[in-house]
Amino acid sequence: MSLMSLVDLSQKSFFASFISIAFNPLFWNIVARNEYRNKTIAGVLGPRYGCYALGLTILLLGFYRDGLFTKALMDQPKYALLPQPLSSVLAAALFAAGQTFVLTSTWALGITGTYLGDYFGILMDHRVEGFPFNVLRDPMYVGSTMCFAATALWFERPAGLLLALHVHIVYYIALKYEGPFTDLIYANRAASQQAAKKGGKKAQ
Repeated sequence: MSLMSLVDLSQKSFFASFISIAFNPLFWNIVARNEYRNKTIAGVLGPRYGCYALGLTILLLGFYRDGLFTKALMDQPKYALLPQPLSSVLAAALFAAGQTFVLTSTWALGITGTYLGDYFGILMDHRVEGFPFNVLRDPMYVGSTMCFAATALWFERPAGLLLALHVHIVYYIALKYEGPFTDLIYANRAASQQAAKKGGKKAQ
């Protein structure tokens, strides 16, 4: 069985899904960094509602991406990589674990923590260290990738696993930009607080 017989690259839906997977993190990183520097959205809606607006946009783009992914799977050749019922059981377990990571991450971070509130100036007081962050450094991205892979296994579409790998690569690249920039935001706050303390002592 060749790769070409498992993945139909003539399907436009495959490339639509491929592009949407890459577009989403690129979009929110560009918008968030612009927001941190220029306050484009916060200048109109305020920091909190601006963050909510971006969060809703990211959520809707995620639904659209997921729809394109499902459409791409249905247009691809079906091939059982694992025997039944192992394939379905593994897919269900993987999806359940992935959703657990995603949902518990959102609960732990809150809306503003999940949807880039740091870039709007809404910073958290302490680093979240409870579950699932005590298990994975980036549980939301890992959980999302697991759900893509699980869906591909459930529908027995090898092309879906290729797209899931693409999700992993895209998130890995995104984290290389997001992580250091978020650290910079908190480092700048710490420096500002330290400067304010020194200034207060001098005034006394």
